[in-house]
Amino acid sequence: MHLRSDSFEPYAFLDAQYAFGKHDDAQHFAFSDNRNPHLAWSDVPEGTRSFALICVDPDVPSRGDDVNQEGRVVPIDLPRVDFFHWVVADLPPDLREIAAGSHSAGVTARGKPAGPTPDGGLTGLNDYTGWFAGHPEMGGAYAGYDGPAPPWNDARMHGYRFQLHALDVPTVGLSGHFDGHALRKAIAGHVLASAEIVARYAINPQVRR
Repeated sequence: MHLRSDSFEPYAFLDAQYAFGKHDDAQHFAFSDNRNPHLAWSDVPEGTRSFALICVDPDVPSRGDDVNQEGRVVPIDLPRVDFFHWVVADLPPDLREIAAGSHSAGVTARGKPAGPTPDGGLTGLNDYTGWFAGHPEMGGAYAGYDGPAPPWNDARMHGYRFQLHALDVPTVGLSGHFDGHALRKAIAGHVLASAEIVARYAINPQVRR
């Protein structure tokens, strides 16, 4: 199976229109256009009955001590953890493309609601749900696509892994507020083929040079 995008080349720097946050000269950070990128796939294995889609950033700091703190830097060698940006189950087996901006266009304070996608899938929660927990203006359940917003003082370039899985079942049986970990567990043993494409992104100007 092959996964591609018209929005970025493999391992290229992602345009800020597909990010949740971008660099700002005065404040370090500003909200961006937060459009989901285009994805398309081919060479689907026989017997595919649905697809699962995940976008995960494995480069998120494991500790927040230095994150977005003036005069400090998140060290490049700090251990990192997964952060899910897009979690979709039960995409129909005849689907071969997701249009740019069709799942997300703009930052939605408190998050977009979980539920059906425009192309017949089912969205789960992304990890901005935990990131903004307790925030008076942004706290809420974040479903669907919300793009990159790595720490503006992180010394590491982040890699965003868009992963598509062809499954041998029409549904993985998830509903409500499921997350990326739940989807990974649900698809175990049902994957016929997988494909991945990676984009890079950073807000820190020093990393982008």
